[in-house]
Formats: sequence, structure tokens, C-alpha cells
Amino acid sequence: MEINILGIESSCDDTSAAVISNGFLLSNVIASQEVHSAYGGVVPELASRAHQQNIIPVVDRALKLAGKSKNEISAVAFTRGPGLLGSLLVGTSFAKGFALAGRIPMVEVNHLQGHVLSQFVHEKDKKVSDPEFPFLTLLVSGGHTQIIKVSDYFDMQIIGTTIDDAAGEAFDKCAKVMGLGYPGGPVIDKYAKQGNHDAFKFAKPHIANLDFSFSGLKTSFLYTLRDEIAKNPDFISQNINDLCASLQYTIISILIEKLSKAVKQTGINRITIGGGVAANSELRDTLQQTADKKGWQVFIPERKYTTDNAAMIAGAGYYKFLKGEFASMDIAPDARLKF
Repeated sequence: MEINILGIESSCDDTSAAVISNGFLLSNVIASQEVHSAYGGVVPELASRAHQQNIIPVVDRALKLAGKSKNEISAVAFTRGPGLLGSLLVGTSFAKGFALAGRIPMVEVNHLQGHVLSQFVHEKDKKVSDPEFPFLTLLVSGGHTQIIKVSDYFDMQIIGTTIDDAAGEAFDKCAKVMGLGYPGGPVIDKYAKQGNHDAFKFAKPHIANLDFSFSGLKTSFLYTLRDEIAKNPDFISQNINDLCASLQYTIISILIEKLSKAVKQTGINRITIGGGVAANSELRDTLQQTADKKGWQVFIPERKYTTDNAAMIAGAGYYKFLKGEFASMDIAPDARLKF
């Protein structure tokens, strides 16, 4: 029996659709929204309007690339939350209409669990190894920074989380004050490659247990810029590489230190990463180097599966379909959905 899952992702500013057949990815289409770069961040109303424009052509393209007709889809999986409510409404409403028209079941997916399970997205022509349960996931994005203990596909426990800002938010806001635009993470990563990460020192928080905090780091960064610009108006442009390298090094040091502590506390040395910041080259390299030094097993997904995408939603939906866990037609999106 062929099981074809259509996945819909619309939690923030990317409209994405993907098709997975019997566990293998056939297509993954993403429409990004350039409009937000002019505002230095995602504007919710503009995001939801763009989703409405993009959702039908994106789904149509995903089906065609997969070589499947709408009548061959077994179920439609969609992101229920967390995310921007207006954006989630577009994806949820489309999923309901698609399911009703095709008389097929719906599968709700938690966006964060989708990121965790992106490690299990497979393509037929690529051989990858899956982590054995249990494992730890470092989930790092613009909205979340968490360490998650994963005991099974949908048995997950958050054992560490940020008490204020997320790491991705720290990247974006620090990039904004340097005039680097949005999103800031990739730009900082680019400049950091040419810089000295020891050039500047920024505050690192001392938070108990496995929790994170990045608000103090942002304040420290801002004060450094303020003081140095008062002495030299061209300080940022003259030191951009070193500033980015030092900022990125500090953020990644915080992440790796907490992850090391989590490994020690749990005794679990199988590690995966997910979320948009997992595309950062220094984080990926530092995690691998730490793993080699400490004897961890690390599983690093391809960059295209770290940012928001429907492949991870279709993949999670596939495993829920096998368990017979379907959503009812009266289900509503939840902007603050928990595990």
C-alpha cells in the first residue's frame, strides 16, 4: 500500500508544501517572503496575506514535482502551531479544504516536533543514518532555544529552554543595530568567517540548570557599540568582521556549554540539531569538533531541512498516520502550542 502524505507549513513567513511517499521525500517547495526585509522583521499581517497568495501555487508545484495527483494523497499534514496565528490559519484552512474535498484524514503537527523529526527526512538516492532513541536535540531558531530529550517519535521532553530571548533573535537584533538587515544570522555567519572571535568580549549569562538567556548578551553588545561609536563613528564598518565573529562565537559557546551539561546530566551522547540557526556554519563545525573530542554521536541534517519547511511536517505526519492519529475538522490553530 502506497502512503502519500502532503505536508503544509505556514507557521511564520515561509509557505511550504511537500510530499512524502512511504517515508521518502518526493518534493519540498518553499516560497519565501522578501517583503519583511524592509521592516527588519516579520510583519504578521503581511505574512498571512502572502501565505494566501502562495499556498495554492506552492501545493500545486509540490504535487507536480512529486508526480502525484491530489487523488493519490492519503492524508494532509499541517502545522497547527506554534507560530503566527494569521499564518497558521491559512495553512490550517487550506488543509481542511483539501481534506474535505478529497475525503482524506488530516494530521496536525507541532512545528517544534517537526524540527526535531527533520532528522528522519529521507531521500531515496541518499543514504543517511538515523539516531537511536533516546537522543538529545538542540533546537535553535529565531523564536526558540531548547534542549529536548527525545525518547520516541512523539515522546519528547524539554529539559532546557530560554528564559527570555532565543539565540536566533539575538543574531537578528544584533545584526539590525549594525545595519546588516534581516534575517541577520546568515549575514553575521558570512562576516564572521573573516573575523577574529577573540577581538571583543561580551557578557555570558550564568543561568541555573540547562536554561538559556540571551537578553544580557544583547545588552552587552549594544553597550559596546554605543561606547565605541562615541569615540569613533566608523567603528562598526571598520570592525564588522571581528564584531560578527566575536558575537557568533559567544552565542555558540553558550549553546555548546549547555549541551555538554545536558549530556553529562542525562548520560545521552547521541545529539541532533534543528531549527534555522542549525544552518550556521560555526555551530555545525563546533558541534562536530566537540563530538569528536568527547565521543558523542552527532547527526546534523542538511541545511535545507533546518529552516522552516514542509518536508519535516510531512515526515512527522507520516509517522502519525502510521499510528492512526488524525485531527478532527473542528481543530483550530494554536499560536502557543506546547509539546
